[in-house]
Amino acid sequence: MSFLDNLENNLKALENREERDPEKTKREQERREADRAAALLRAPHAEALRTSPFTSELLTQCRTIGHGQRVLVQFTWLGETLRLDAKTKRMELAPTTEGITAVFSVNGEETARVAVHPQTDDAAALAKRWLTEP
Repeated sequence: MSFLDNLENNLKALENREERDPEKTKREQERREADRAAALLRAPHAEALRTSPFTSELLTQCRTIGHGQRVLVQFTWLGETLRLDAKTKRMELAPTTEGITAVFSVNGEETARVAVHPQTDDAAALAKRWLTEP
């Protein structure tokens, strides 16, 4: 048996030992269950963010205000998160287990964090706050 064959067999044996480690397997299973539970709690808020009239109105208002300022407002869906960019300003709407959170940032520095309630909040006010406040 050559040196490389022996080394390869030793590496395979180590990998198999790691895969059979019950403590590691248990930790990974607990992590997956926690991730799944958090995703189930976020799901209604993610659905509300994606399909509510609030989101549509917010995008319309951002484009309207941006047009008046001669700024292109671009939006992108990143998984469950809606990201809006206008020059150096950014707003990310992300579903959490408690609801939807809007994070405002300028030049990559977070400036504000606001809870958003699509059923009761005014989309125009949120758009105006994001685009007109420094």
